[in-house]
Amino acid sequence: MTITDWLWILHPALAVVLIYPLIGMVVRLAWQTRQRRVAKVKHSPVVGRDHSDLGRWLAAGVVLLVLIALSVVIATKTPPADFSGGAGRALQLSIVLLGTGASLVALWRSKAAALRLSFSLITWIGVLTLGAQPEVWRLSDDPLSPAFWQSHYWAGVAVTGLMLFSLAARSEILRDLRLRRLHVTASVLAGLLFVMQGITGTRDLLEIPLSWQKPAVYACDFALHRCP
Repeated sequence: MTITDWLWILHPALAVVLIYPLIGMVVRLAWQTRQRRVAKVKHSPVVGRDHSDLGRWLAAGVVLLVLIALSVVIATKTPPADFSGGAGRALQLSIVLLGTGASLVALWRSKAAALRLSFSLITWIGVLTLGAQPEVWRLSDDPLSPAFWQSHYWAGVAVTGLMLFSLAARSEILRDLRLRRLHVTASVLAGLLFVMQGITGTRDLLEIPLSWQKPAVYACDFALHRCP
């Protein structure tokens, strides 16, 4: 494996080692929190706070993981000398990346609701901007196509938006019953998307050859399943 190949597996490796175990802990704490609040089960009084704190780290971790994945794909799709748009476009994308990261930090630190909402939208727009680049492969951009709903990219964009919502509305979720119910619904949807991400991510790993194998593999006829 080359350095490029190691960079390509950085995203799935971090997801397996960090994100999915964290999801398990957050889900368990969420269930215990609900049992304590609704069924009056005598769990530790700190389960709600622990769920909120770990959920915050999960949301930020997912956004950072997506930014790492998009950065690696854009930077390694072609050799630097063949990068479309040259140094000017590379600088623009770097500014978008840094701005998105700075917006995430600002979202983490902001107290006012309006600021949290603004920075969450800016962060998601930054993710969408990087994801819209031609180097980022997607099965389909047509919501009416079945391939769109099987796309690892679009499910990732959706779950990132849900994570940013939870991060931005954290304080209000703790105080408002209606937002808490919306948070539960969003969390169930996010859980389904995470399962889908695990399946589609594994599928995509099977389809991505090592960098030195790409010329031979991409010479194959994928419709007829034949290789020269």
